[in-house]
Amino acid sequence: MPETTSRRGLLFGAAAAVTAGGLLTACTSNEPKGAKPAANDKPADDKPGKHVTIGFAGPQADHGWLNAINDNAKERAKKYSDITLEATEGSNDTAAQIGQVETLINKKVDVLVILPADGKALTQVGLKAMRAGIPVVNLDRIFNTPQAYRCWIGGDNYGMGLSAGNYIGEKLKGKKNARVVELAGLDNLELTKQRSQGFDDALKNYPNIRKVARQAAEFTVESGQQKMSQLLQAQKNFDALWNHDDDQGVGALRAIKQAGRNDFLMVGGAGALSAFQAIEADDSVLKATVLYPPTMAASAIDLARALGQGKGVSGMAEFEIPAHVTLFSAVVDKDNVAQYMPTGFK
Repeated sequence: MPETTSRRGLLFGAAAAVTAGGLLTACTSNEPKGAKPAANDKPADDKPGKHVTIGFAGPQADHGWLNAINDNAKERAKKYSDITLEATEGSNDTAAQIGQVETLINKKVDVLVILPADGKALTQVGLKAMRAGIPVVNLDRIFNTPQAYRCWIGGDNYGMGLSAGNYIGEKLKGKKNARVVELAGLDNLELTKQRSQGFDDALKNYPNIRKVARQAAEFTVESGQQKMSQLLQAQKNFDALWNHDDDQGVGALRAIKQAGRNDFLMVGGAGALSAFQAIEADDSVLKATVLYPPTMAASAIDLARALGQGKGVSGMAEFEIPAHVTLFSAVVDKDNVAQYMPTGFK
């Protein structure tokens, strides 16, 4: 994956080889019995244990998804009486973030959770932590070598495209000569290529569907509106749209409304609250979105706590947590949006 320290380049990371979903139940809330859990809490199946100090080096919160990463990590840590979270200010500057991680190493935290601004550039500091006996949970944007982390957890970009393509395929499988268009993200990012490849591979199972246009945007509301306007002008007739990112989808929906178009269905990506609300209202072309869940940061805290306490993952036979956890790219539509609404990011 091309590495970049830009805000857009930080948005998402590479997928790992092993897929796992719903596994992180070893380190669960120790709230008082009868307390109402948040939507993304796991069932409480353990008690407070050894105290663990977790160092968290996250991104600069200049995008909805990135802000949600930081919020999920901090809110998750608050649910445990046996965790102290040492969180950095957050930075998209590699040198600054390296300095922040080194400070956490010098503080001798028990475990580190790092979403690197640049996976390649921060690999050495990940190695430094591991060699100092501090296990690292590498969140989303992956380091260059597995030696720099004990566990990687992140989303599945290829899976996002695959899920979007299959959803659209099932909706259009009875329509002859169906036409779809794609509003991608930044084309210089490997994640964008992975999402497009997954989408194209899914459509191969539906010979009645043809992708007739693709336009790359920039993960912003402004670019989404501009590029969607261009697609609408160029394509007067199509049946479905796959949009890679819900933030740029806000702009895309503006362009669609301005054009007075409602003759196709739209599938988004990531899991923004605005997308969930539009799906629930069912008053626009947006009918579903495919998750790239920022709740992965909460799960990273769970994994870090398990590492610090020497635990494995409930429901698995192994004594240790997995080396890689790839989150499933679930489709959220009108049928299940109420379940996911509390996890939507702004």
